[in-house]
Amino acid sequence: MSKVAVVQAPPVLLDRKGTIEGAVEQIAAVASEGAELVVFPEAYLPGYPTWTWRLRPGGDAKLTSELHTRLIENAVDLRRGDLAPILEAARDADVVVGIGLNEIDGDFARSTLYNTYVLIGPDGSLLNRHRKLMPTNPERMVWGMWDADGLRVVDTPVGRIGCLICWENFMPLARYALYAAGVEILLAPTWDSGSGWVGSMQHIAREGRCWVVSTATALHASDIPDDFPSRDQVFPDPDEWINPGDAVVVRPGGELVAGPHHRERSVLFADIDHKTVGPARRNLDVAGHYARNDVFQLTVNRGARPPVTWED
Repeated sequence: MSKVAVVQAPPVLLDRKGTIEGAVEQIAAVASEGAELVVFPEAYLPGYPTWTWRLRPGGDAKLTSELHTRLIENAVDLRRGDLAPILEAARDADVVVGIGLNEIDGDFARSTLYNTYVLIGPDGSLLNRHRKLMPTNPERMVWGMWDADGLRVVDTPVGRIGCLICWENFMPLARYALYAAGVEILLAPTWDSGSGWVGSMQHIAREGRCWVVSTATALHASDIPDDFPSRDQVFPDPDEWINPGDAVVVRPGGELVAGPHHRERSVLFADIDHKTVGPARRNLDVAGHYARNDVFQLTVNRGARPPVTWED
């Protein structure tokens, strides 16, 4: 058994340094309570650009540009070593960490942002970097698309982990690619929430016979920093829960074992056991004995990008 800690506390929106400092504290705190896997939400560093769903593409262009400029300034550049405090925190706590970030590639595309999720090993190494394949609707005004280089499953001390970001979890072929790679623990960091999303997480656990860990950022209007540009225009209701969080942990087969944590700035703890995945697939293994590979085949194009290096 391994203990997972699902963090849905709010970031310091549009503040990379402040959000990283908070994440480092969270990693140390949950590790002291026995966590071996720490999961943060989508785009946690320095926060999900929720304004893109609220502002008009044309009429609010000036404000949108100002916010995007702030986001670029606070985005994470792996080659620049921006993630070093998180890598060090994982190493010091001896835990596996998954964390979402707004990534900027200082060498490849100096102005394009990517919705990225990274998995960090307990030795502080960067095990995988997955960039969201398809930003959703207005997200395409914020993030670029990428290839399947990070659509992988990696071995960790708590099990074989893969990740799909938000509505990537609604892409059957993306899910199948991870099933075929032997995923045991699927991380589903998101901005979505509610009963529909939780039901989807249960379906994926039932379909893939894997553990599913998901959370959005629990964000209240009072969590928006005072220096956020046009704060009262973008978030006019001071009592609004901008996102309720709804962190969940689902066992293979679809049973909720923890959560949802609804409208709580909290950490959700649960025990998971990757060894239960094999027996759960005895009667349904969608990438194995139930696959009918003589009828169906899946090809994943990893792309032809240059090798990726980063500072650690």
